[in-house]
Amino acid sequence: MPGLNELLRNKPSPGSPGFTSDQLKGLSMPPIEKTYPGVAKTIDLIPTRDLKIPPISLFEAIQKRRTRRLFSETPLSISELSFLLWATQGVQQVVRSGLFTLRTVPSSGGMHPFETYLLVNRVEDLDPGLYHYWALQHKLNYLAEHQGAAERLIQACNNQDFVSKGALVFLWSARIYRSEWRNAENAFKDILISAGHICQNLYLASEAIQVGVSPLITYQQTLLDELVGLDGENELVVYLATVGKVDTSVIQL
Repeated sequence: MPGLNELLRNKPSPGSPGFTSDQLKGLSMPPIEKTYPGVAKTIDLIPTRDLKIPPISLFEAIQKRRTRRLFSETPLSISELSFLLWATQGVQQVVRSGLFTLRTVPSSGGMHPFETYLLVNRVEDLDPGLYHYWALQHKLNYLAEHQGAAERLIQACNNQDFVSKGALVFLWSARIYRSEWRNAENAFKDILISAGHICQNLYLASEAIQVGVSPLITYQQTLLDELVGLDGENELVVYLATVGKVDTSVIQL
């Protein structure tokens, strides 16, 4: 497939001859995070210093990692959700006069082009609905009610109904220019590789709290973007994962 081959080939990058980008042209850097100034409600998450997470070795987490699609009705706690959000997009430090963030996952040039949205079904102390993770403040922005969201989600995911059975769904959207500003033509690769970093951290963190994860890359782009409220041009969903307490009554291979 020549088109895919061309997309995957490395293009001129920072420091190589002939490379140019909006950063080198002196254009303003895009914001490091999306904001919702008019949001009706924000929810404080548990600070990382106060999280009580069972110890697990990295070896054990990697060894146990599996995709699990059968979930119980047990809700996640707000502490468990706080941990998973921190593990996948948590801000550890803001550097260079507030222009860049150091996070729990790597990103080319420290651009971190992803936003995290949550479609919550069963999380203690949270109303069902659509949320946005405000990573800089470690808070949630409550965006919309849950009404009809499960049916729309299933339709957008080509009738894979397990996607709505978990405690919640992580939806990761890419704000394209945040990577393109620095990486130019290589933004395509940066975004896809960064998505993998994020979801792998979700997998490994979930093993510590006995939570199952099932990611999806097959969905109808327009329907999913509309569900989250994205324009599909400057920002679009790239990856999603259903998360929930594992149904231990069934053996999952």
